[in-house]
Amino acid sequence: LGWACWKTYLGRPESNGFRCMALGALGEALLRNPTSRLEEALPLLEASLALRRRYCDETAILVAQNNLATCLGQLERHDEALVVFRAIYARRAVILGDSHDRTISSGNNVAAVLLKIHQWDEAKTLLRDKLRPVARRSLGRDDDTCLGLGHRLAQALYGHPFATLEDLDQGMSLMQDTVQRRRRVLGPAHPRTRGSELALSQIRELLERRAHS
Repeated sequence: LGWACWKTYLGRPESNGFRCMALGALGEALLRNPTSRLEEALPLLEASLALRRRYCDETAILVAQNNLATCLGQLERHDEALVVFRAIYARRAVILGDSHDRTISSGNNVAAVLLKIHQWDEAKTLLRDKLRPVARRSLGRDDDTCLGLGHRLAQALYGHPFATLEDLDQGMSLMQDTVQRRRRVLGPAHPRTRGSELALSQIRELLERRAHS
């Protein structure tokens, strides 16, 4: 369908809105393809972003940037993805405000990449001091995004190679709360619930090893 959409509007002028959207749709279709056609998607997403910067509004530009950063991350080009995700988060904070759900989601993307590249301290500061407090106030403690932030903050605490006993205890408390809420909100069989349960068991193992060391 992505190719069909692109062929339909290919002959239109470069500045045509439907042509811009069709190119973005093709790139996104390849990005989301279950057979992982990321190398094909990347140049299309880059071209889509370039077109939108010339002819589209800022909302469309941010969507294109997000798709590009997602593709870079899936290609394990995390440093490049982080630069783009940071730009999206900063811009959405200006346009929408810190408490808007899309701003929080953009910040969550930044935190996720920071954890992948083991920038534990920066991830902890971003999650603990900015994202999670705002999300709890504006979205509610049982919101899925807010629960994901709690999970990630716990990861930042217990994943650090120099985590203190206090860090592990805080991580345990956070993950226990996340597990309880996800069981209630999502159900015990949900993949995110199970992911938090697995993380909780890992923290318990770390604490047990500390107790016997």
